[in-house]
Amino acid sequence: MSAPFVKIDLHGKTQQEAIRVIDRALADVSPATYQIHLIHGFNHGTSLRSMIRDEYRYESKIKRIIPGDNPGITVLVLKELY
Repeated sequence: MSAPFVKIDLHGKTQQEAIRVIDRALADVSPATYQIHLIHGFNHGTSLRSMIRDEYRYESKIKRIIPGDNPGITVLVLKELY
């Protein structure tokens, strides 16, 4: 993954499946990547959103976790844009 912004669709995944996908993305991310956008949905994705915030709050590669452009997206900020 060498794009500055990576998007991952988590629709239909369980929390454990989502963790595996996110962990793999964090392991494979290139130094050129600034953010990972996790698309989990809003109506049925709130459990994934909560899990992401709880599970990755203290992950060393993640600077901060912010809401996306809509409630169905969570953004993992890996590096700040200056």
